Amino acid sequence: MRLILTLLALGAGAYVLVRRAGSGAAPRSAAFADGQPSEGLSPVRDAGPEAMRDPARREWTKVDEASDQSFPASDPPATY
Repeated sequence: MRLILTLLALGAGAYVLVRRAGSGAAPRSAAFADGQPSEGLSPVRDAGPEAMRDPARREWTKVDEASDQSFPASDPPATY
């Protein structure tokens, strides 16, 4: 009897999780503003604060812009 109750509880929990995951709006990409390409094998957003999903916390400097433009390259920008 205990096993049956445990299985029923697990089944009910799984049902609730599946129903929640399937409802609502489509999830947004992690760092992309609306309209930015976020599909493909390795998507990379456009450079600049206007292409970010969340607003910048402070005003961007030339160094911020250069660093953002160099991503995902491994070398730092020449302005450092």
